[in-house]
Amino acid sequence: MSRVEDLLSAAEEQEVVNAILKAEKNTSGEIRVHIEAHTRKDHYERAKEVFHLLKMDNTKQENGVLIYVAVNDKKFVICGDKGIDNVVPKDFWQTTRNSIQTHFEKGAFKDGLVAGVLKAGEELRSHFPWQSDDTNELSNEISKG
Repeated sequence: MSRVEDLLSAAEEQEVVNAILKAEKNTSGEIRVHIEAHTRKDHYERAKEVFHLLKMDNTKQENGVLIYVAVNDKKFVICGDKGIDNVVPKDFWQTTRNSIQTHFEKGAFKDGLVAGVLKAGEELRSHFPWQSDDTNELSNEISKG
């Protein structure tokens, strides 16, 4: 598989977006998914760059989470904003990462992204519960590069 468009069908993309909507109902955190073919940069550094390009570092509580996927490189990264990093243990994203990786290893990319998004939402809920004045600060659509 070499094309970003081949990773998910339109229906599968919508399932990931629905998972984001469901996950964000219980937290003030913002979750995004970005998919691109390849990067020449370190994957974590590229994920941080995309995080900034998507303006995920502009949320009120600094609690955005990005699931970044480089399709051809067969790599993915979960990166959270400093508001999250300031209150969670260092290995906070490991269970979310494991959920995604288990599915990706089987070629079940949509299932991996859905599982990762829902797990991230659960993790965020304990530190950033939804409040009645919360607004959806970022798009829920999958971005592509």
